[in-house]
Amino acid sequence: MALQALQSSGVAFRKILSHFPEELSLAFAYGSGVYRQVGPSSDQKNAMLDFVFAVDDPIAWHSKNLKKNWNHYSFLKVLGPKLITAVQNNYGAGVYYNTLITCDGRLIKYGVISTSILIEDLLNWNNLYIAGRLQKPVKIIAMNENVALRSALDKNLKSAVTTAFLMLPESFSEEDLFIEIAGLSYSGDFRMVVGEDKTKVLNIVKPNIAHFRELYDSTLQENPQVVYKVQQGRLEIDKSPEGQFTQLMTLPKTLQQQINHIMDPPGKNRDVEETLLQVAHDPDCGEVVRQGLSAIVRPSSMKQSTKGIFTAGMKKTVIYSSLKLHKMWKGWLRKTS
Repeated sequence: MALQALQSSGVAFRKILSHFPEELSLAFAYGSGVYRQVGPSSDQKNAMLDFVFAVDDPIAWHSKNLKKNWNHYSFLKVLGPKLITAVQNNYGAGVYYNTLITCDGRLIKYGVISTSILIEDLLNWNNLYIAGRLQKPVKIIAMNENVALRSALDKNLKSAVTTAFLMLPESFSEEDLFIEIAGLSYSGDFRMVVGEDKTKVLNIVKPNIAHFRELYDSTLQENPQVVYKVQQGRLEIDKSPEGQFTQLMTLPKTLQQQINHIMDPPGKNRDVEETLLQVAHDPDCGEVVRQGLSAIVRPSSMKQSTKGIFTAGMKKTVIYSSLKLHKMWKGWLRKTS
């Protein structure tokens, strides 16, 4: 599997993982603390480390984690693991974050998500939140033998490639492709207007082309719709209506539904396949797909950020938000100097 190519993780990550309950179906680290970025996030040594833990039984996991790491949680901890899990599963993007935690001398943030909810997001892009993070290079620290999860991880990569193809011209570079892929989960994200550096996607991709190539190599090699000229770092795809229709029909279910909602006039009630056939012939096909992505990302990012006020607590939320704004300010000064 392509993700396993990035599975080498240092002792530091495994030491941090040892502070948490062991029942994890997947644990990965991501972000500027793991992979070098340019711009205001370039201080990799002091950057906060971001983790996501997928667990089969969130109530049992939070119960054990509350005993081990009571101080990680906000005021919600007094309500117990069942309520914490209810907040995790039923609000925002299905992930519960504890942030600004000091662990082994590093500042960390970690999100907990149900394995079943993660698989649904990977397959259908219900929120494109954790699925979006897994479309970029990550450090896999632990993964069990869950066949459904491994299959969903691969499907997520294939869906990212297909979606990017629909928004690209007939011929393009590897960098063009990876920029489109890295930007999928930021489409419509309000944090790109307030709090995040506007050049974030470029800053992620440019120093990490080799990592993106390693992550997507087998997916591109096996895709029958692309000519992948590895030596030149260029790709060619079929932009005919037939080719685009084939790609549209393999998109995740939620994205197809959002495209149908955007394109279906009131009273028509066309089925999704009919709408996708129309979009395949539309010169603005790529823009329609982008609007569909925004319709998924915008509400999930806003709800997840609102949930963060309760899961982190007001004090940590203010500190975390100020760090984000400071990073954005540094990026603005860098561009204007």
